Amino acid sequence: MVASKKLTRMLAEAGLMVALALVLGLIKPYEFPNGGSISLEMLPLFVFCIRWGFGCGLLTCTAFGILQVFVQGAVSYGWVSILLDYIVAFMPISLAGLGRGKPGGLFWGSALGAFGRFVIHFISGITIYRIVAPTAVLGTTFDNPYLYSAVYNGSYIVADLILCLIIFALTYRPLRNYYTARDLH
Repeated sequence: MVASKKLTRMLAEAGLMVALALVLGLIKPYEFPNGGSISLEMLPLFVFCIRWGFGCGLLTCTAFGILQVFVQGAVSYGWVSILLDYIVAFMPISLAGLGRGKPGGLFWGSALGAFGRFVIHFISGITIYRIVAPTAVLGTTFDNPYLYSAVYNGSYIVADLILCLIIFALTYRPLRNYYTARDLH
Protein backbone atom coordinates (compact mmCIF):
# COMPACT_ATOMS: atom_id res chain seq x y z
CA MET A 1 0.00 0.00 0.00
CA VAL A 2 1.31 3.49 -0.86
CA ALA A 3 2.53 5.43 2.19
CA SER A 4 0.06 8.30 1.83
CA LYS A 5 -2.87 5.89 1.42
CA LYS A 6 -1.66 3.95 4.44
CA LEU A 7 -1.43 7.13 6.54
CA THR A 8 -4.91 8.19 5.45
CA ARG A 9 -6.29 4.77 6.31
CA MET A 10 -4.57 4.77 9.71
CA LEU A 11 -5.97 8.21 10.58
CA ALA A 12 -9.46 7.22 9.42
CA GLU A 13 -9.36 4.02 11.48
CA ALA A 14 -8.03 5.95 14.48
CA GLY A 15 -10.95 8.37 14.29
CA LEU A 16 -13.48 5.58 13.90
CA MET A 17 -12.03 3.51 16.74
CA VAL A 18 -11.89 6.50 19.11
CA ALA A 19 -15.50 7.38 18.26
CA LEU A 20 -16.59 3.76 18.76
CA ALA A 21 -14.72 3.57 22.08
CA LEU A 22 -16.42 6.77 23.25
CA VAL A 23 -19.86 5.40 22.37
CA LEU A 24 -19.16 2.01 23.95
CA GLY A 25 -17.92 3.82 27.06
CA LEU A 26 -21.37 5.38 27.44
CA ILE A 27 -22.97 1.92 27.62
CA LYS A 28 -22.28 0.87 31.19
CA PRO A 29 -24.07 -2.18 32.60
CA TYR A 30 -22.48 -1.35 35.96
CA GLU A 31 -20.83 1.85 37.20
CA PHE A 32 -18.83 2.04 40.43
CA PRO A 33 -19.51 4.89 42.88
CA ASN A 34 -16.03 6.47 42.71
CA GLY A 35 -15.49 6.10 38.98
CA GLY A 36 -14.81 3.08 36.83
CA SER A 37 -17.40 1.03 35.04
CA ILE A 38 -17.87 -2.16 33.12
CA SER A 39 -17.96 -1.38 29.40
CA LEU A 40 -16.42 -2.37 26.08
CA GLU A 41 -14.57 0.92 25.52
CA MET A 42 -11.17 -0.81 25.42
CA LEU A 43 -12.20 -3.19 22.61
CA PRO A 44 -11.78 -0.83 19.63
CA LEU A 45 -8.59 0.59 21.17
CA PHE A 46 -7.11 -2.91 21.45
CA VAL A 47 -8.05 -3.64 17.83
CA PHE A 48 -6.46 -0.42 16.60
CA CYS A 49 -3.26 -0.99 18.58
CA ILE A 50 -2.92 -4.57 17.33
CA ARG A 51 -3.42 -3.45 13.73
CA TRP A 52 -1.19 -0.36 13.75
CA GLY A 53 1.31 -1.00 16.53
CA PHE A 54 2.44 0.70 19.69
CA GLY A 55 3.35 4.18 18.33
CA CYS A 56 0.12 4.87 16.47
CA GLY A 57 -1.77 3.21 19.32
CA LEU A 58 -0.20 5.53 21.88
CA LEU A 59 -1.40 8.62 20.00
CA THR A 60 -4.87 7.15 19.51
CA CYS A 61 -5.28 6.02 23.13
CA THR A 62 -4.11 9.43 24.35
CA ALA A 63 -6.65 11.14 22.10
CA PHE A 64 -9.35 8.84 23.48
CA GLY A 65 -8.36 9.67 27.07
CA ILE A 66 -8.59 13.40 26.41
CA LEU A 67 -11.91 13.20 24.56
CA GLN A 68 -13.38 10.87 27.16
CA VAL A 69 -13.22 13.64 29.78
CA PHE A 70 -15.43 15.85 27.62
CA VAL A 71 -17.78 13.24 26.14
CA GLN A 72 -18.34 10.88 29.06
CA GLY A 73 -17.65 13.24 31.94
CA ALA A 74 -15.14 12.69 34.70
CA VAL A 75 -15.28 11.56 38.32
CA SER A 76 -12.31 13.34 39.86
CA TYR A 77 -10.70 15.11 42.76
CA GLY A 78 -9.14 17.85 40.65
CA TRP A 79 -6.94 18.13 37.59
CA VAL A 80 -4.37 15.56 38.78
CA SER A 81 -6.97 12.83 38.99
CA ILE A 82 -8.35 13.80 35.57
CA LEU A 83 -4.83 13.59 34.18
CA LEU A 84 -4.10 10.19 35.78
CA ASP A 85 -7.48 8.45 35.52
CA TYR A 86 -8.48 9.59 32.08
CA ILE A 87 -5.52 10.66 29.98
CA VAL A 88 -2.56 8.73 31.39
CA ALA A 89 -4.59 5.62 32.28
CA PHE A 90 -5.55 4.96 28.68
CA MET A 91 -2.07 5.46 27.28
CA PRO A 92 -0.79 2.02 28.40
CA ILE A 93 -3.55 0.34 26.40
CA SER A 94 -1.20 1.01 23.49
CA LEU A 95 1.01 -1.76 24.92
CA ALA A 96 -1.40 -4.07 23.10
CA GLY A 97 0.41 -2.94 19.96
CA LEU A 98 3.45 -4.94 21.06
CA GLY A 99 1.44 -8.01 20.04
CA ARG A 100 1.20 -6.82 16.45
CA GLY A 101 2.13 -9.60 14.03
CA LYS A 102 2.96 -12.06 16.79
CA PRO A 103 1.21 -15.38 17.51
CA GLY A 104 -1.69 -14.77 19.91
CA GLY A 105 -0.76 -11.08 19.96
CA LEU A 106 -4.37 -9.94 19.98
CA PHE A 107 -4.96 -11.82 23.22
CA TRP A 108 -1.77 -11.33 25.21
CA GLY A 109 -1.34 -7.80 23.86
CA SER A 110 -4.82 -6.90 25.09
CA ALA A 111 -4.03 -8.39 28.50
CA LEU A 112 -0.79 -6.39 28.63
CA GLY A 113 -2.61 -3.18 27.71
CA ALA A 114 -5.30 -3.79 30.33
CA PHE A 115 -2.64 -4.49 32.96
CA GLY A 116 -0.92 -1.21 32.10
CA ARG A 117 -4.20 0.63 32.54
CA PHE A 118 -4.75 -1.15 35.87
CA VAL A 119 -1.33 -0.02 37.14
CA ILE A 120 -2.16 3.65 36.51
CA HIS A 121 -5.59 3.37 38.16
CA PHE A 122 -4.01 1.51 41.10
CA ILE A 123 -1.45 4.30 41.58
CA SER A 124 -4.22 6.88 41.40
CA GLY A 125 -6.23 4.90 43.93
CA ILE A 126 -3.44 4.79 46.51
CA THR A 127 -2.32 8.39 46.03
CA ILE A 128 -5.15 10.67 44.96
CA TYR A 129 -8.17 8.66 46.09
CA ARG A 130 -6.46 7.23 49.17
CA ILE A 131 -9.50 6.01 51.04
CA VAL A 132 -9.55 6.20 54.81
CA ALA A 133 -9.72 2.65 56.12
CA PRO A 134 -11.93 0.79 56.70
CA THR A 135 -13.78 1.02 53.39
CA ALA A 136 -16.44 -1.29 51.99
CA VAL A 137 -16.66 -2.33 48.34
CA LEU A 138 -18.37 -5.30 46.72
CA GLY A 139 -19.71 -6.37 50.10
CA THR A 140 -16.26 -6.58 51.70
CA THR A 141 -14.63 -4.18 54.17
CA PHE A 142 -11.01 -3.27 53.47
CA ASP A 143 -8.53 -1.95 56.04
CA ASN A 144 -5.65 -1.72 53.58
CA PRO A 145 -5.87 1.07 50.94
CA TYR A 146 -3.50 -0.87 48.63
CA LEU A 147 -5.72 -3.93 48.67
CA TYR A 148 -8.81 -1.74 48.31
CA SER A 149 -7.37 0.01 45.23
CA ALA A 150 -6.34 -3.33 43.70
CA VAL A 151 -9.78 -4.88 44.20
CA TYR A 152 -11.73 -1.76 43.23
CA ASN A 153 -9.81 -1.01 40.05
CA GLY A 154 -9.06 -4.62 39.18
CA SER A 155 -12.71 -5.62 39.34
CA TYR A 156 -13.89 -3.48 36.43
CA ILE A 157 -10.70 -3.72 34.36
CA VAL A 158 -10.62 -7.53 34.59
CA ALA A 159 -14.34 -7.67 33.72
CA ASP A 160 -13.74 -5.41 30.70
CA LEU A 161 -10.76 -7.49 29.58
CA ILE A 162 -12.67 -10.76 29.88
CA LEU A 163 -15.50 -9.35 27.76
CA CYS A 164 -13.01 -8.18 25.12
CA LEU A 165 -11.19 -11.53 25.06
CA ILE A 166 -14.47 -13.42 24.66
CA ILE A 167 -15.45 -11.20 21.73
CA PHE A 168 -12.00 -11.63 20.16
CA ALA A 169 -12.20 -15.41 20.57
CA LEU A 170 -15.65 -15.53 18.96
CA THR A 171 -14.69 -13.26 16.07
CA TYR A 172 -11.06 -14.25 15.49
CA ARG A 173 -11.60 -16.74 12.70
CA PRO A 174 -13.82 -14.54 10.48
CA LEU A 175 -11.83 -11.36 11.26
CA ARG A 176 -8.33 -12.87 11.35
CA ASN A 177 -7.08 -10.92 8.32
CA TYR A 178 -8.35 -7.67 9.85
CA TYR A 179 -6.94 -8.36 13.32
CA THR A 180 -3.57 -9.38 11.92
CA ALA A 181 -3.49 -6.39 9.52
CA ARG A 182 -3.04 -8.64 6.49
CA ASP A 183 -5.35 -6.28 4.60
CA LEU A 184 -2.75 -3.49 4.95
CA HIS A 185 -0.03 -5.23 2.93
